[in-house]
Amino acid sequence: MKAFWRVLKRFAAPYRKYLAGSVVLNLFSAVFNIFSFALLIPILNILFKMDSTVYEFIPWDGVPDKEQLMNNFYYYVSQMIDRFGGSTALLLLGLIFAGMTVLKTGCYFASSAVMVPLRTGIVRDIRTMVYNKLLSLPMGFFSKQKKGDIIARMSGDVTEIEVSIISSLDMLIKNPILIICYFSALIYLSWELTLFTVTVVPAMAWGMSAIGKKLKRKSLEAQEKWSDTMAQLDETLGGLRVIKAFIAEDKMKERFFNTADQYRRASAKVAVRQASAHPVSELLGSIMIMIVLWFGGTLILSDHAPIDASTFIFYMTILYSVLAPLKEFSKASYNIPKGLASMERVDKIMNAENDIREPENPAALKGFNDRIEFKGVFFSYEEGKEILHDISLEVPKGKTVALVGQSGSGKSTLVDLIPRYYDVQKGCITLDGTDIRNFRVKDLRSLIGNVNQEAILFNDTIFNNIAFGVEDATMEEVIAAAKIANAHDFIMEKEEGYMTNIGDRGSKLSGGQRQRISIARAILKNPPVLILDEATSALDTESEKIVQEALDRLTSTRTTIAIAHRLSTIRNADMICVLHEGKIVERGRHEELLALDGYYKKLNDMQAL
Repeated sequence: MKAFWRVLKRFAAPYRKYLAGSVVLNLFSAVFNIFSFALLIPILNILFKMDSTVYEFIPWDGVPDKEQLMNNFYYYVSQMIDRFGGSTALLLLGLIFAGMTVLKTGCYFASSAVMVPLRTGIVRDIRTMVYNKLLSLPMGFFSKQKKGDIIARMSGDVTEIEVSIISSLDMLIKNPILIICYFSALIYLSWELTLFTVTVVPAMAWGMSAIGKKLKRKSLEAQEKWSDTMAQLDETLGGLRVIKAFIAEDKMKERFFNTADQYRRASAKVAVRQASAHPVSELLGSIMIMIVLWFGGTLILSDHAPIDASTFIFYMTILYSVLAPLKEFSKASYNIPKGLASMERVDKIMNAENDIREPENPAALKGFNDRIEFKGVFFSYEEGKEILHDISLEVPKGKTVALVGQSGSGKSTLVDLIPRYYDVQKGCITLDGTDIRNFRVKDLRSLIGNVNQEAILFNDTIFNNIAFGVEDATMEEVIAAAKIANAHDFIMEKEEGYMTNIGDRGSKLSGGQRQRISIARAILKNPPVLILDEATSALDTESEKIVQEALDRLTSTRTTIAIAHRLSTIRNADMICVLHEGKIVERGRHEELLALDGYYKKLNDMQAL
């Protein structure tokens, strides 16, 4: 339970008033319930004529004791019988009982209703915190995680927290109050019987806890299997074209069935263990009632009975009422471990370390004025596998530097270091002479625009995709950016123009159209530094020509670092750097590199062929 209270302490602080309201309302509910059951004593006495005692009123003086309370209560009832008759008195007591029940159930409902904002609020807060954490994590975190697993933690695990932990919160507030109030009433009625009852309850609690010991571990296994299922689904949706092309539907069906079946077996173990909660608690509760009934009956049948028969029936009614919150407690003891297992998985995201650290005293960054410089940069994703080795490179303002080389030579990694998607392990990158790690990440990235090989668009309108990241962009500004990117004409051919929804990842557009939208987005941001990561390599010749015209306009007034496989697109670059196995092996202009008759010449000859 310590883990549960730690979770509650983390997320429930903004909702203290709802917790206080629930406590007060549950307290009233318990008190009204006890008083409504107390009316059973005179009702039974009237029905079965069990009490012939003549009661005299004892004046109220100070704090009344048990005898005075019971005496005066019976006195008022006997006066009611004498005045109105037994039948009418019974009707009046029944009406009072009904009124008490209305008050009890009203408070019970209100105590649950007041918890709804807390439950829904905490779940919203957890989802928001996880989402915000995901946005703040570096790119390196996602390269080590399955996307399907992250989605499973965001959806299935957070839902499990809501169902298992937050839903149990109401029970964990309500039931202790009911149990304390009911046991207080039991002690007040007969401490001997209650002392005996208390010796039975721990055995019942032990029986419940013995079943639930392994539930958390089993739940953790089930949630991991669910993550595998979601990862399989994500891979299938992402690779559907390849699956169909290689006629691999049956293979994927078998893989998914095996994954889903593993989840079924894991969740079945959890469900069976959880399903045992109710019958076991019912059995143990019945055994407790039977034992107390035997002991209490023995006391009443003795010569010196501590309570009379009608009071004993009232006692048993309250005792049976204790069973309901005890059973709810047992239910919570099964639900909470499932939720805590999910909370552990969510916390792996929440507690993930962000190695892209903000400087304590960030340097002011007012613009880009001189150059970007790599100084002896080393980088590796995994220890022992070096991706970049001793990179030294200057990118002067207003110049275009192109990076070429075979796949895996480190080109994309090199440009990813500039906006600090990753940090260098050795050496440094400076902007106008200042290490980029001394700037705020937000300020640094505000100077940089990206156009990638795969145009990353969102399921939104064309307008919102172009204006993405630029606050308060006007339609005129968006249209101007689209015209420079050679996108305005095809946008206007759409029925809804700039308000056209482009579908998931721009699926309603062609590859060239998506790329031009991406270029228009970079133009609207108007960054002084532009990174082009093979922006035309996935396009056909006609689309490439149109997109290249847009890129030429975009790069003409900016500092550009371009990664290219097609050497024809970077022939006019101010400097071309050839990377091989993480090192710059050649650098110079197009003609100079051809004259060297080295790696670049080989690449150029292969493309010419």
